Amino acid sequence: MSTFTLPELDYPFDALEPYIDETTMNIHYSKHHQTYVNGLNAALDGHTEWADKSLKDLLSSLADIPETIKTAVRNNGGGHYNHSLFWKILTPEGADHPSGNLDKAIDAQFGGFDTFKDQFSQTAAGRFGSGWAWLVLDGNNQLKITSTPNQDNPVMEGETPLLGLDVWEHAYYLKYQNRRPGYIKNFFNVINWDVVSSNYNEAH
Repeated sequence: MSTFTLPELDYPFDALEPYIDETTMNIHYSKHHQTYVNGLNAALDGHTEWADKSLKDLLSSLADIPETIKTAVRNNGGGHYNHSLFWKILTPEGADHPSGNLDKAIDAQFGGFDTFKDQFSQTAAGRFGSGWAWLVLDGNNQLKITSTPNQDNPVMEGETPLLGLDVWEHAYYLKYQNRRPGYIKNFFNVINWDVVSSNYNEAH
């Protein structure tokens, strides 16, 4: 039986200052993400046929998971998956712009990076309540901007997430209070486009 664990961060909690503050990073990672990991492991305890599945397999097979644990797996497994991706696409040395194949695909799909940035920001700001904004590859291998509620994610819809932004209040409220658009704007200063591009190249 596999036990899910909190992934290691590639940078210290204060590395993303001033855009994402140290206190928020510490609480977000050490408390919120750890809670999802603990909840997922607890839900799968005693369900050996599911406990050996990968996280992606669990989330793409929710319809088949027993009703008694389905909601817990959806919420906690989604939270673990989403945050694991989120930490990877953040960096203190963020580039202003993607490059390579992803850059060309964004230009082709959205008519330029600035248009993509505007649409992504609007989607993130418009997500009612708690949730995520995403850049994904859809079932037709096309780039798409979307959003999901709570800890749902594109894997549950058969899509591949490349870039995700957490717009739950716990991700930004200590620094930005109710100013979600400011948090979204500053997110673009700490995106690791190398990782996002790698996600695209692996999935495309």
